[in-house]
Amino acid sequence: MDGSLILAISLFAFVMSVTPGPNNIMLLASGAQFGFQKTLPHIFGILLGMASLLSAVLLGLGAVFELYPALYDLLKVLGSIYLCWLAWKIANAPTNDQLRDNKHRSDKPMSVFGALVFQFVNPKAWAMCIGSISSFTLAGEQYIESGLWIMLCFALMGFIAISLWAYLGMEIAKWLTTAKRKQRFNYAMGLMTFATLFFIIA
Repeated sequence: MDGSLILAISLFAFVMSVTPGPNNIMLLASGAQFGFQKTLPHIFGILLGMASLLSAVLLGLGAVFELYPALYDLLKVLGSIYLCWLAWKIANAPTNDQLRDNKHRSDKPMSVFGALVFQFVNPKAWAMCIGSISSFTLAGEQYIESGLWIMLCFALMGFIAISLWAYLGMEIAKWLTTAKRKQRFNYAMGLMTFATLFFIIA
């Protein structure tokens, strides 16, 4: 593999991973609500989900969307419904005072499995994977090798990029010193999560 190609893949992976989208808005909210360390399972779930999608596209699943465009439309619908539910959940996340109540004790960060599964209904994640595989894989004997490099670059650069959002959320939490501020922040994050629908339906 040429070093310039690896650099191009790395830059692509970082830019695509760091730009606003459902994953990053949820990580921002989770970092503020639960802290960086408790958000790590969410981060690793995203990375594992992306690795799974990249593997699926490498094996030819991406071609299915080209043959049957209606499947991508169905994916958008399912992703939009799930995203609306997540936006509502984020907007109504409890403040520290509410967490003392028994009815809110079950609130916790997204799990590894939950974040992994979400990638399969996240159209942006599919677009990232299909775009990277179609743009950077090499033909012939180097196909698998170049695909593995794409997965590695997305794992490393993706971890750095999305961790920045969770860390930013943790820093924002220092300013959320009252229940009212926390509640307003939750509403804002819920609204921003809902707003990412426009990236999906565009």
